[in-house]
Amino acid sequence: MPVYVFRCSGCGLEHEALRPLGDTVGVSCPDCGGQTTLRLGRVAVRYNGWGFTTTDSLVSDPRGKDFAALRDKAEQLADE
Repeated sequence: MPVYVFRCSGCGLEHEALRPLGDTVGVSCPDCGGQTTLRLGRVAVRYNGWGFTTTDSLVSDPRGKDFAALRDKAEQLADE
């Protein structure tokens, strides 16, 4: 479930709420009970396992990537 950031139209309080994906309508302010609007917040991305850095370092060609060699090396590592 994503964490959404809401701003109260009445008191200006910003608060975070853990809500189901897309469920951003009808959230009231926890401080004054006023109506809130969805505010754009930061998004955290975490590459776990096979990220760009991990796969790009498998091929030593600095001018361009040999994708066939990259695929073969990735399959070899996956079998280990």
